[in-house]
Amino acid sequence: MSSPTPPPGYGPQDPQHPGQPGQYGQQPEYGQQPGYGQQPAYGQQQPGYGQPPAYGQQPGYNQQPGQPGQYGQAPGQAAQAGQYGQAYGQPSYGGFGAVPGNLADWPSRAGAFLLDMAIIGVPAGIGAAIAGNANNAVLAIIGLIFYLAGIGVAIWNVLVRQGTTGQTVGKQVLGIKLVGAETGQPLGIGKTFVRQLTHFLDGAACYIGYLWPLWDEKKQTFADKINNTYVVKP
Repeated sequence: MSSPTPPPGYGPQDPQHPGQPGQYGQQPEYGQQPGYGQQPAYGQQQPGYGQPPAYGQQPGYNQQPGQPGQYGQAPGQAAQAGQYGQAYGQPSYGGFGAVPGNLADWPSRAGAFLLDMAIIGVPAGIGAAIAGNANNAVLAIIGLIFYLAGIGVAIWNVLVRQGTTGQTVGKQVLGIKLVGAETGQPLGIGKTFVRQLTHFLDGAACYIGYLWPLWDEKKQTFADKINNTYVVKP
């Protein structure tokens, strides 16, 4: 008994349209590609839609930093050192009331002061002695030159050198340094000048301000407290 003949268009291949795929939803033969513009079979996933990126592929546009899969960054990576502008490894001298542990002792500060006074006082003293005992104009001019040289050395040593490096010659010899409490860096020439002006408070009342570091927790003179500075061992 012969099998019934299927209607046209439902067989494996419609003789009226040679080369077209057969029944709806039927997969093309092995190795045969769908024709141009032909849609894939019903239920077949679109290529690339919803699929995860290939191995090593970068995440999509607008992905937030720190999300898993971001190139070169592990999930939950901690904040880098030096956040909020603080340099890595730099000590904090005044943040939240912190006191540095390398404060200079009083003998070192006193020794540096005496050395600086000698450097300044020697030329100024020679000039004053010559000018005061001069019997002619030439000696008076020589004495004035020495005296002005002493003033110039004082300006360079105390203001310029200390303001830019934190150290006078005496402080460098004794291994100590003047820094700002908030930054831990030299003050600059302007702030150093203001600090020198406030030293007159240290000299008031029998120079008690200069002796204050002997018992003060922060080892500061009155000028240090007013200007928020420390003398430390770098």
